[in-house]
Amino acid sequence: MNAKTTKIIYWTGIILTSLWFGASGFFELTTNKLVWEITQLLGYPAHFIYILGVMKISGVITLLIPNRLLRLKEWVFAGIFFDIIFAFFSKLAVLGFGATTDAIIAFVMVSVTYAMFRRLYSVTYILNPKDEK
Repeated sequence: MNAKTTKIIYWTGIILTSLWFGASGFFELTTNKLVWEITQLLGYPAHFIYILGVMKISGVITLLIPNRLLRLKEWVFAGIFFDIIFAFFSKLAVLGFGATTDAIIAFVMVSVTYAMFRRLYSVTYILNPKDEK
């Protein structure tokens, strides 16, 4: 896969992820009735829903800044994966497997986006010379 294709897949994934989680965060912060009812049905308290909304909006802003804050973007991807995994298992436990479709789709979408992120921004971990002994 060439760099242009990787960038197209990456930015498409970032835009879709930003729309998905940005809308979710917005609905959590504006106390959208449907979102709040489902989230509370899953057992999450009101204060958690507000925190989740703030974190999602902050994460989306971070993801949309090109070529900057790469370490922070790693954390955003981790947070998104945690959100998806918790949503999947909460819905599975309370609502049944049929309600987990959105979490499965989100997991696949974000996994592909993260893989493209890693292709574009490779990381080399090196040992600090003063730590070698």
